[in-house]
Formats: sequence, C-alpha cells, structure tokens
Amino acid sequence: MSDNCIFCKIVHGDIPSRKVYEDDEVFAFHDINPVAPVHFMLVPKLHIVSLLEAEEVHAALLGRMLLLAPKLALEQGLKNGFRTVINSGKGGGQEVFHLHIHVIGGGNIPPMVKRD
Repeated sequence: MSDNCIFCKIVHGDIPSRKVYEDDEVFAFHDINPVAPVHFMLVPKLHIVSLLEAEEVHAALLGRMLLLAPKLALEQGLKNGFRTVINSGKGGGQEVFHLHIHVIGGGNIPPMVKRD
C-alpha cells in the first residue's frame, strides 16, 4: 500500500466506494465521475504505479484482470460490448498513479480518437 494513493485507500476501505468485485488480488469499483452509463475500474490490490512499472512477476495478475473485465462487464449489463482503457504515465493521461483498467459501456460511446 502506498500511503498517498487514493486507490490503495479505496482498496483498504479507508475511502468508501461502490464495489463491483473483490478477491485476494483485485478490487473493482464504479468510477465517481463516469463517462458512460457503466464505468468501473479494476485495480490490483498490489500497488503498481502503471503499466510502465509492471514487470514479468505481474504477468499472471494482469492476465487475470483482463480476463475478469468481460465477466464483470457482462454482469453490469454490457451485453453488446464495452471499452477498456489503461492510461499509462502522465503522458498517457494517467491521473491516479495506481494501475487501473477502466471498463466503459452503455449508451453511445464516442470514438477514442477524432478522425478528420
């Protein structure tokens, strides 16, 4: 746990959240500023800053998180698909420096990148 990390505090119950899922290694909760009708995040309980800091020892955990994303998306009603987003580092738009996977869906999801 990182003492200054808001996601570590959520995982440990110091900050309330709307929990979607929890096991020994992963915690999922609804985003407090959703960009779509369904918007939740999966975070490892282990504090990993971002994908930039992920190492080979994290491979199984990252794989579990990616396989868990569609299962939880379906449970949240996203039967027609969803978007996953992992922002990595400041240049990648990461705002909270604890690795997390956004799962977003429902309604009309705009394209990720504007095209001319």
